[in-house]
Parts: sequence; C-alpha cells; structure tokens
Amino acid sequence: MTARAADRARYDRATAHLDAPLAIVDLDAFDANADDLRRRAAGKPIRVASKSVRCRALLERVLARDGFAGLMSFTLAESLWLARSGFDDVLLAYPSADRAGYAELASDPKLAAAVTVMVDDVAQLDLIDAARGDGREVVRVCLELDTALQMLGGRVRIGALRSPLRSPAQLAEFARTVTRRQGFKLVGIMAYEGHIAGVGDSVAGRPFRSRAVRLMQATARRELAERRAAVVRAVRAVAPDLEFVNGGGTGSVESTVAEDAVTEVAAGSGLYVPRLFDNYTSFSGRPAALFAQPVVRRPGVGVVTVLGGGYPASGAPGVDRLPVPYLPEGLRYDPQEGPGEVQTPLLGAPADDLLIGDKVWFRHAKAGELCERFDQLHLIEGDTVTETVPTYRGEGHTFL
Repeated sequence: MTARAADRARYDRATAHLDAPLAIVDLDAFDANADDLRRRAAGKPIRVASKSVRCRALLERVLARDGFAGLMSFTLAESLWLARSGFDDVLLAYPSADRAGYAELASDPKLAAAVTVMVDDVAQLDLIDAARGDGREVVRVCLELDTALQMLGGRVRIGALRSPLRSPAQLAEFARTVTRRQGFKLVGIMAYEGHIAGVGDSVAGRPFRSRAVRLMQATARRELAERRAAVVRAVRAVAPDLEFVNGGGTGSVESTVAEDAVTEVAAGSGLYVPRLFDNYTSFSGRPAALFAQPVVRRPGVGVVTVLGGGYPASGAPGVDRLPVPYLPEGLRYDPQEGPGEVQTPLLGAPADDLLIGDKVWFRHAKAGELCERFDQLHLIEGDTVTETVPTYRGEGHTFL
C-alpha cells in the first residue's frame, strides 16, 4: 500500500460516520508542516497569514508552538474580530477603506494596541483621520515596500502590482510624513516578494519555464535583498524605534530570513500545503487540508460523478487554479467538463472500484480559500476525528 493509499484508508475510517461533502485537516501533517516552517525560518519568528488558515482554532494551535508569533490578516473587519477574540498582535497586510472599522479602531484602546494597519499613500492617512469621529487612539501603521523586479529601465516588471513605494528615498519621505502626523505611530515595514514566494520553480512537464523561473528568482532575490536593506536603513534613520521588518511567504522562507534587515517572515499556506506548493524545489510539505465529495453516479465504465467540487482558486484563470482529485490516486477530470458547480465527472480506472456514497478526496489549489466553501473542519489524528471546529464561515464571517 502506498503512503497516499494509507492516508485514504485513514481518512475514510475517520469520517465513515460523516456524509460528504466535508473538509478535514490532518493534524499530524499540519504539525509536521509547522515544524518544517520553523526549521526553515532559522530562528526568526513566523507571522501566520490568517487568510491561508481561516479557522480560529487552528490559528490558536499554531501560535501556541515555538517559533510562531503574531498574525497577518487580510481585512480590517477580520483584524478587529481577531483582536476582540484575544489575538494581541495583528498586522493587516492590505490597505483598507473601511471607515466604520477605522472609527472602531481609533475609539478602542485594546484594538488600537493590537492592530497595525497598512499604508502606502497619504490619501489612506486622510481617510483614517476622516473616519476617526471622536476616536483619539493612536493608530499603528506599517509601510509596504514594492518588491517587484524591474529591468530594462523599468520597461519590464515582474511581481505583483502592490505598493507605489519602491526606493529608499520614497519610503523615508513617507515615513517622515507619518511620524510628523498626530494620531499615527510608524511601527513596521512589510514587503511581500510574491514573484519569489508564490511562483513554483519546478513545474512538471515544463523544464524550460521552470529554469526561467529559477533564473528570474535568483536575480530578484539579489536585487531585493540589496534594496530592502537600503530601505530599512533609510526608514530607521527616520523612525529608529521601528518594531519589525516583515517579508516573504511560504515559498521564500529561507531566502527571506537570510537577509539581516528582515526581523520576521510571513507564512500560512505551508501549514495546509495546497496543490500550488507541489512545484517548489526549496521545500516539500505534507498535504494537510483536503475536502471530500460523494460519488452520486456511475455513468459508465471508468467514470464516476461526484457532487459539486467546482471550487476554483483566485488568481489568473488556469488549470493550476482548479482543485485536483487526490484520493484514490489516478482519477482525472473530463476535459470537456472539468469540475462543476453541482456535479463533477471523474475518469480513470479507480472509478470502477468506487460505489455510490464513497468519498473522493480533493486538494484545493490555494490554502485558506477552501474554508470559504465549508463551515467546519474535521480535525483528524491517526484514523479518528478528534474535534470539529468552525471555519470563519462557520462563525458567520465571510470577510472578503
């Protein structure tokens, strides 16, 4: 029996009393992935990206482990909810236009002490001030550095379109703007190198593209390390009490923590290890989060149909954004249909061994987005469901 077949047997036994559709997290794999992230971080703290987990119970579990400290959130409403729930270090990774949220933040000492918001434009500071109302709490802010690799005088750009702040001079000038303005405290710098952390460098069947990605990433790492160090020096000259410099993601942990200027690294997807992380040479993990769909039809030889399953991930549309049939091994989509809103035909020899009501296990393309489809996660240890916990959706929250 292969390791994957053994996992399927465990998951089927653990959930035999449960009807699909359902979602699970294998805690043995989750904890092993956490240990591997800590090893890769080489002593620097890991800030957990909440959007990649979207389950309070699992956020609490990983933050209780050595090497993990603080959360990186994705909306202001989520940040405030997490802070009210007892998380005392929440970095909002994206600028917000949530006026009601800013009014609440500026009016509550506990929230203002726990939440740091992201800014890269004076207009964002103006919006916060206009939203304060009677709130007079100091708002903690973090500046975001654009990490994109630019070549040929800026005519070629590789990397996400995020912050307009790129050069040490730009960051330092904006830091001066923040420090001179009442009601704000500059506490950090963030830089997410998505073109390094979020792009696989070993794609099956595409050796030339994979080599090109590795060459691009090596160039980008050198350029960013030099520029980020200069940015941090320039900003610290303005704000010497800067508390943190955050960088990276699951796919770039080793290279990010190797920079002296970086004080902490962000990661989250590496806890669940969705299918997009199968294409990296720098690390490998154990798939921990899966979902199961029930077999509801047997249209013919070598074909079964499962209920639902059409859960595409965000990003540029493509096959790599689709869930992948994982267990039993050997199933594939019908190229004429793909994964469907209500039903999904699956082809392959293993289909002939599946009966009506059997479970087919899938891996999502991205990590936390799975939790937008399910209101609870069944936590498995060995071949037993030891606990069932709500996702954000199960607690009544769909923040974005």
